[in-house]
Amino acid sequence: MVGNHLAQHPRLSAVAIGLGVHIQSLPDGASVGVKALALRFTEGETTIARALNELVAAGYLVRRRVRLAGGRIATRTFFHEQPGAPVPVAAVPASVPAPVPVRVDASAASTAAVAPARSAAREAPRPAAPPPVSGTAAVALARACPPVPEQEPVPSGPAADLLARLRLADSRLLLPVRDVRRLVPAVDMWLARSATADQVTRTLTAGLPPDPVPIHHPARFLEHRLSTLLPPPLPATPSEEPPVERAASLVNCDGCDRAFRTRDPRVRCADCRAEQDCQGREEGSPSW
Repeated sequence: MVGNHLAQHPRLSAVAIGLGVHIQSLPDGASVGVKALALRFTEGETTIARALNELVAAGYLVRRRVRLAGGRIATRTFFHEQPGAPVPVAAVPASVPAPVPVRVDASAASTAAVAPARSAAREAPRPAAPPPVSGTAAVALARACPPVPEQEPVPSGPAADLLARLRLADSRLLLPVRDVRRLVPAVDMWLARSATADQVTRTLTAGLPPDPVPIHHPARFLEHRLSTLLPPPLPATPSEEPPVERAASLVNCDGCDRAFRTRDPRVRCADCRAEQDCQGREEGSPSW
């Protein structure tokens, strides 16, 4: 249950309240670092770090530096459902002392002399293991020993190969497997619209910031270009247009040399055609 003291906090920002509710819903031992939360949400690392500092100032988050075995130092983060509550003693692991080496006198270097010393070292009581982190009100983060992520299947195909090769054009465009899988459908849409792989690569790598300027979120940068610069599909092949009818031109009649307009330059004028028809009928009429 989320208390109104967090959901309606008068001084916390909306991002800080949202992160507080999200962290409160996580199980013990979940990763609540800046990078882990930036991978979970769309806000950048700077915004998330500022929101976590707000939660620390308000008393919801407490960071403790603890000593681990082997002399390592780790930072553990605890979340309080009620701000200002003390951190449980059992939730803070005690430092594990290093084993005391057994010193052997140089004059007693024989096997018989060293054996009792080794036996005493084996019989020495072992230091107690640190108590496990527990409590419903604390979410502990061990930055020194982060959980090993599961291996994700590597996507394949022309679009995935294109995205994987972008780091060869600019090392700042190195994408993890998860982002390659997310951007593959957008690249497939470009390829479906008859865009070549070289054209897509030039579009994604053109006009990048200078080399000293980092690209904090290359996946979001490429996703923006793929969506805003998507070319239209090629138009369909135009069908054959009907032949254009020739305009009537001015020609001279072969019979009377009179000019008239016609689309067939081999025909005669109307008068010559009528006279020719009359002559044909007279020649074909029977004689009495």
